[in-house]
Amino acid sequence: MRLRTLLAITTVILLAAFFALNWRAFAAPVTLTFLVASVDAPVGVVMLVLFALGILAVSSSLGVWHGTLLMEYRRQSKELQAQRTLAESAETSRFTELGTLVRDELANSDRRVEAAIEALSKELRDTENSIAATLGEMDDRYRRTPGPPP
Repeated sequence: MRLRTLLAITTVILLAAFFALNWRAFAAPVTLTFLVASVDAPVGVVMLVLFALGILAVSSSLGVWHGTLLMEYRRQSKELQAQRTLAESAETSRFTELGTLVRDELANSDRRVEAAIEALSKELRDTENSIAATLGEMDDRYRRTPGPPP
């Protein structure tokens, strides 16, 4: 148990014991004067009733306060859950957007690689044609030149 609960239980037990041991003094009738009237009543019992009413008022006040705190806690929990859901949704959206961006970049890089390969292929064909033309020209020159003197 909590310390406060133990302290409250101990206090109630001690007060009950005090009232039980001194009941004759509490039950003795006394004349009580109010503003407009006087009444013969046991002052201890009147004080005990007033004490019980005070305890009831404090307990009710604490109960209402505790209920208000619980309602506020639940409201904040719901707000926190809503914010958490919103953050997760935003994070999911960012991941989706990032995935789309990565796919687009990969597609663009594929196109760039294909364009670069096509450009290199064209250069290779041009180089091959140039080499073939040079070899053909050299072959023509070789054939046109007179042979070695006999």
